[in-house]
Amino acid sequence: MTSRPAEPWAGRPLLDIVSLARRGPGRRDAFTRDEIALLHRTARGAPEVMVKVLRQAASDPKSVANHLAYLSRKGELELETDDGESVKGAEAERELLEDWQLSSSGNRQYFDRRSRCGGQPPRLVHKLMFSMPPGTPPDKVLEAVRNLAREEFALQHRYALVLHTDEPHPHVHVLVKALGEDGRRLNIKKPMLRRWRHDFARHLRALGVAANATDRAARLKPGRSAPDGIYRARERGASQLPERPPEALAHHRLATQKRVTEGWRQLAAAVEAVGPPELREAVRGFVARVSDRNRTAIAQRPVPEVPPRE
Repeated sequence: MTSRPAEPWAGRPLLDIVSLARRGPGRRDAFTRDEIALLHRTARGAPEVMVKVLRQAASDPKSVANHLAYLSRKGELELETDDGESVKGAEAERELLEDWQLSSSGNRQYFDRRSRCGGQPPRLVHKLMFSMPPGTPPDKVLEAVRNLAREEFALQHRYALVLHTDEPHPHVHVLVKALGEDGRRLNIKKPMLRRWRHDFARHLRALGVAANATDRAARLKPGRSAPDGIYRARERGASQLPERPPEALAHHRLATQKRVTEGWRQLAAAVEAVGPPELREAVRGFVARVSDRNRTAIAQRPVPEVPPRE
């Protein structure tokens, strides 16, 4: 599937503040319009989008049907399909899944290959969730996800989506058939998720909703200790992944905080030199908040000494 970066920095692991601040061989005379917009959104704390892949089992038609019933609240909510139709009720959902042909020969052949190699059954569908903070208009969230899904999956992968507003943060669930119309499977990797976040934010901004898609580290937000699946596996003693020592985690987090803070300081110096006045004020205030947060983190979480390796 062709990649369509929404922004010049899309696909990078985080807001590349050090790169934006670094001068090349010649003097930098101005920031681009896209860079100014990104800095404004980040410095002023624009709401951050969230895109998540739900990892529950989806390797047999029955589990997919159960998840579809959960999304529709047992037929109470309408599902939107990739062909623009609305589906409501258990019978209509059953017909939708029959139309998707989840038990097709392509899936059976892939299942047979995985079984012979001792692998897990293949996913029949991918379960995606697109969310925004409380206060975001739900209809805008739905329209942004609808536009993204049409852009990303139309004529390639069958999908259905539904809006949920029973929690403070409006969110849209998207069920995507893993096997494409051309016989190729959709494999979701981190760069793809990162691009979807940028695309989701881009579509929201096109609808007049303030939205940003930056990495947590660029905003000095604490990182998550471990994904839910790894955490639960460790709780029941089934994880094969070694757990990092607390001292190593503390060193890594503080090193990241210092690197990001220094990057923002370099960027602030560049903005002071060539940035527009309103951007200078926004970045100056953000750098002050970042520096205070970094100092507080260091004071509250002293770093234990790590003995050198022998």
